[in-house]
Amino acid sequence: MRPDGRPDDGGAPGAGTARRAVFTPVDTRARVDTVARRIGDAIELGLLADGEQLPGETELAGQLGVSTVTLREALMALRQQGLVITRRGRGGGSFVTLPDDPPRERLRARLADWSTEELHDLGDHWAAVSGAAALLAARRTQPGDLRPLVRMADELDVAEDPATRGRLFGRFHVELAAAARSARLTREEIALQTDLGALLCLVLDDPEHLASLSDRHRDVISAVRDEADERARTLAETSVRESVGRLIALRLALAGRPRGTHHELRG
Repeated sequence: MRPDGRPDDGGAPGAGTARRAVFTPVDTRARVDTVARRIGDAIELGLLADGEQLPGETELAGQLGVSTVTLREALMALRQQGLVITRRGRGGGSFVTLPDDPPRERLRARLADWSTEELHDLGDHWAAVSGAAALLAARRTQPGDLRPLVRMADELDVAEDPATRGRLFGRFHVELAAAARSARLTREEIALQTDLGALLCLVLDDPEHLASLSDRHRDVISAVRDEADERARTLAETSVRESVGRLIALRLALAGRPRGTHHELRG
């Protein structure tokens, strides 16, 4: 326990928490698409590595709390998306295949299915989750827990394509929740990436915005390291709000409306 009452050693190190959250039970109301989203999003975020073998069907179904029939249908959906391949025979099983850069037109069409109100609402929720994660990380994290965050920030600096940038941006916020030692917040961050992660590729090609994000992420790390909890929360929220705000502006542009007609993400 720290002198100010904050815990100094409780919970598992943050580095492994994000991966473990992938294989915790999904909601009892979940169906095939929810399971496919959970695993697919973990692949997009890099929580599951290219070429990595997934657990056997019986084991994985048990970890996710679903039937083997549901799992098999989810794996079939993932194979159709090009995210998983299945090999038969000795040494066989289901293996992760990292997707190529998502086609821009497909992502634009997906974005067009969202209303600006839905994007505002999801952005508000994401900002609240990331802000809470940053605040708790500043209160709970140990120095070693920050290594994944530093690595994500470094890799984002040199990432050359929007797909990789999108994965790294989302992964940063997942690792931030892991550093907060909160499995629930980590799962929530992963779920949010399912909705918005790939779409962010559309707004991560502006060098000026990327530079701003990089600075913001490093400021978050510094605030967490300094135990400046409120500052960490504000910086994490701002990082999310700026990016979702750009996504909303793009959505309005796709609809042919002038950019000045929308309001900024609430906050």
